[in-house]
Amino acid sequence: MPVDRPAGGTAQTAASTYPPVAAPAAAPAAAPAIRGARIDLRGMTKRFGASVAVDDVTLTVEPGEFMTFLGPSGSGKTTTLNMIAGFTDISAGALEIDERPVGGVPAHKRDIGVVFQHYALFPHMTVEENIAFPLRQRRVPKAERRRLVAAALETVQLPGHAARYPSELSGGQQQRVALARAIVFSPRVLLMDEPLGALDRKLREFLQLEIKRIHREVGSTFVFVTHDQEEALILSDRIAVFNNAGIEQVGTAHELYERPATLFVASFLGESTILRGTASPDGGGSTLAGGGFAVRAPGRLEGGRTDAALVVRPERLRLTPDAPASASGDASGGNAVPVTVVEEIYLGAARKLEVILPGGARGLVREQAGALSGLRAGDRATLRWHPEDGVLLPDDPTIERIFT
Repeated sequence: MPVDRPAGGTAQTAASTYPPVAAPAAAPAAAPAIRGARIDLRGMTKRFGASVAVDDVTLTVEPGEFMTFLGPSGSGKTTTLNMIAGFTDISAGALEIDERPVGGVPAHKRDIGVVFQHYALFPHMTVEENIAFPLRQRRVPKAERRRLVAAALETVQLPGHAARYPSELSGGQQQRVALARAIVFSPRVLLMDEPLGALDRKLREFLQLEIKRIHREVGSTFVFVTHDQEEALILSDRIAVFNNAGIEQVGTAHELYERPATLFVASFLGESTILRGTASPDGGGSTLAGGGFAVRAPGRLEGGRTDAALVVRPERLRLTPDAPASASGDASGGNAVPVTVVEEIYLGAARKLEVILPGGARGLVREQAGALSGLRAGDRATLRWHPEDGVLLPDDPTIERIFT
């Protein structure tokens, strides 16, 4: 349900407090009629008694950007979204929208659209009445309301559904109605809190593409909360990865996946195989040694020899049935370590093989159909990869999950 819900006053009061409706686009498929607002979070903190839910978060969301807050449950992403919406007060720090401080501005005066996971539609209202609700709060004339509702229904591809009630719609249709209600008054910011979390996988995938299309059409700034890594990769211009009440790293999907800054980001965003050991400077890179292996890694960590973790994505690894000449490399200059295959996971177009790494840790290899190694559970093999395909990071003993 959007922020623009009744504030408890009369119709005249609502008309005087709700921001006006922005001029809509002449045609939904045209270039965006509005540009999104810039959002600045400066040291934003939220405390609930002695508990810190969000700790000193600083972030800029650019106008028209699709920013995703990604992280596990309890990491602070939803609380941060609620502070932007005005549902939760800020304990410390500042929030600005288009360089205007809004930390003390009530939610219904921020001109922000919000979509929740559970739709929050009025069951006694038709689709048209639900979508028109924020327009009535702004006292938009009836004829103009009908035109704007019809345009919003076209945008979410639900023409002809205006007279239906929520109980007559599927879950995906209800979520699109909620999205139409959130965009019908042309807010410059649209916030979405796990809006696809209650839907099945196939419907989620369809609506992900719909949300991406709508973002292009309306031109608003979108802030999207999810714990689904694949969803974040598909939708986002940039992703802010949350952990322990703060942001670990901000970047594009490619930057976070290919060059994670911390072991948490590497293990949470996508799947990873991780070798742990001691890193030592070696020419322009490093050597990682431990658990009966020594492999080459790109780059160096500060401080010389140190506890380190080498992260390699499963699709960059390959398995061969032959044994390496040593546990440090092969004749071509690549890395090679002995492993044992313990599990095969069939995925149709690909398969994943779980292996035991030197030292006893587990890793993951992804093979595409047409390029399968033929190895099965119980086989001994060699795990190979190019040194530049790894990312060397400081070890974090709290990160125990090797892949997710």
